[in-house]
Amino acid sequence: MPIIESTYKPPFWAKKSFTSTVFSGLARRVKGVEQTRERITLPDSDFLDLDWSYAEQKSNKVIILLHGLEGNAQRPYITGTAKLFNQNGIDACAVNFRGCSGEPNLLYRSYHSGATEDLEAVVNHILSKDTYDDIYIKGISLGANMALKYVGERNDVPKEIKAVIAISTPCDLKGSCDELLSLKNKHYAIRFLNHLKDKLKPKLIQFPDNIPVTDFKSIKTLIDFDDVYTAKAHGFKNALDYYEKASCLQFLPNIKVPSLIINALNDSFLSATCYPVKMAKENPNLYLEMPKYGGHVGFIDKRNVYYNEWRALGFVKEI
Repeated sequence: MPIIESTYKPPFWAKKSFTSTVFSGLARRVKGVEQTRERITLPDSDFLDLDWSYAEQKSNKVIILLHGLEGNAQRPYITGTAKLFNQNGIDACAVNFRGCSGEPNLLYRSYHSGATEDLEAVVNHILSKDTYDDIYIKGISLGANMALKYVGERNDVPKEIKAVIAISTPCDLKGSCDELLSLKNKHYAIRFLNHLKDKLKPKLIQFPDNIPVTDFKSIKTLIDFDDVYTAKAHGFKNALDYYEKASCLQFLPNIKVPSLIINALNDSFLSATCYPVKMAKENPNLYLEMPKYGGHVGFIDKRNVYYNEWRALGFVKEI
């Protein structure tokens, strides 16, 4: 499809990437979303916690919401979408990735950008309810990469899945990692790394044979973390092998489900390779919108409903 001309115009104070990103991550609040938790058991005997919120009337439509790195189902970028969709007659299933629901997961492995086996388990669980005819998937950052990889890597996407919306998508994980490790993003990288290491510490005790303390102490950067833990815990040779195999970029040409990517041009987390212009032009199912502003998941708009949330709702209504 042709590249979509964006109509997003942020408030004057939110044009800078840092301002929109930080405000959206730390200051935004979303009220009025009532979530009910459901725990599902995964094929490997681990678990996922799903936080459901519902439309006022019984609905046959649901949106699956996937959070970003070290996020959860209570983040405003998740509850904001859930609230808007609920108000428009669509249920929401907000997924907490392994270890992100406030309780450690059971296994040494956790979650990562390409863990589509867990998304598949969620989709299968929802299908087993025999309640929903239309399923939409919206992912944020890490969750966006996962959503696009899921619909692009397989030829047997369930017919009930009608659309995917991917926000602030690190389509090329290596490129995005390089940006995060650059000086301009040092404060973000340190914050992410501290969260990841804190979550890994209990596994040192629980699984002492899997990760020596010396290896843990060697982790100084995000790529170190992916070398020492993410790659080894999830069957990759090293961090670079993980980035290569888990990136959604290679799967975009195969996407047959209408999919919208919204990546701001001033997103400091994204490399040039995270804007798949050529692929969007060649794949009639792939829509790419590149607003001038928005930072990373910072599409601030009127009445505390973000631009990407309005666009997601509009997209599923259009298809």
